[in-house]
This record gives sequence, structure tokens and C-alpha cells, in this order.
Amino acid sequence: MSVEQQLTAGVAALGLALPQGGVAKLLAYLALLDKWNRVYNLTAVRDAERMVSHHLLDSLAAVPYVQGGAPHLVRVLDVGSGGGLPGIPLAIARPELQVTLIDSIAKKTAFLLQAKAELGLGNLNVVTGRVEDWRPAEGFDVITSRAFSDLKEFVALTRHLLKPTGRWLAMKGLYPHEEIAGLPADVKVGADHALFVPGLEASRHLIVLEPVE
Repeated sequence: MSVEQQLTAGVAALGLALPQGGVAKLLAYLALLDKWNRVYNLTAVRDAERMVSHHLLDSLAAVPYVQGGAPHLVRVLDVGSGGGLPGIPLAIARPELQVTLIDSIAKKTAFLLQAKAELGLGNLNVVTGRVEDWRPAEGFDVITSRAFSDLKEFVALTRHLLKPTGRWLAMKGLYPHEEIAGLPADVKVGADHALFVPGLEASRHLIVLEPVE
């Protein structure tokens, strides 16, 4: 099975409908990630087939939970984005989202800016800096991370960036019982979604966190 066939089958298994040209953009992103990874070490995964399952499909599995039925344009922040995961697959899969990627390492954001330009992602913004120091004019509806920190630190460092009605979406492996127990009293678990990722034989959970009113 080719990488394109693997990706197409995986997207179908997830039940996603991508915009026209979506698969081609995801493949172009994968090629770009592979090329830059040889110099910048953006990911430890170097095999193309594993990149499809471990990166693209793993990120796309979160797509149904990002908008949450919101009719308005949703602003999404991907914290510690690194090579652009899950932010770039989200931006490709859902062009109506406004996705911002933030990372403190300039060589990583240089790659993200290159990907934005080459893939023509007008709904993508890239910020270089520490998330706790960043003070944009407007907050975010959704703040997500894939491998940034434990939940307590994730919430503490990004709380000033979340809209009052916003949610955190933390992508985790095994269900993080200890991390959840360590959350502050004014943050609750709104939902826990066990994610099915085609080709990934590992436990994956999407933990939805909400401020307690």
C-alpha cells in the first residue's frame, strides 16, 4: 500500500470528509516534514508509513471534537507545536478554523512558516515565543497540545489565552489519572474521548478540560 493509499484509507476509517485537495496537502506537508527533519530533527519518527499513522491520522482523529458544534469561526491555538502537530493537519482538514501555532524554538517556527507558505494555508498563523509570555489581542476558543507538558502545567501556562467559554483539548496516550488528580479546583474534565487511530496500536485519549464557572 502506498503512503497516499494508507492516508486515504485512514481518513475514511476516521469518518472524515476532507476539503478538495486535502489529501494532496497532507501528503505535501508530510514530504516537507520529512525533508526538514533530516536537518532540524523535528520528529523522532522517520518512516513515511509511521508518519502517516503516528502524526497525520493521530492529529486528524481530534478533528470532530475541535468545533464542538460551534457555528462561528473557531480560533484554535496549538501549544508547543514543534513540527506542526496537530495544528497543520487541523488547518488543512478544516479551512474554516483559524489555527495559530506557537513554539519557543525558532528553527521549528521557521519550518512552520515554510509549511504555511508552501501549502498556501491562509488560515494558519505562526508565533515564535514562550506561551506564558504571549499576550495576543484576542483569546482562543480551543487550546490544544500533543506533547507539551502535563495537564496542570498546560492549564497554568495557557489560561490567560483561553476565552471564558473556551476549552482545552489535551492529546494523551494512556488515560492520565495522576495528571487529572493534580488539576486545580477551578478546572474540570468536560469529556474524555478514547481515540481510534488507524495503524496506531496504542492507547490514545483526548481529554477535554473546561474552566469551572
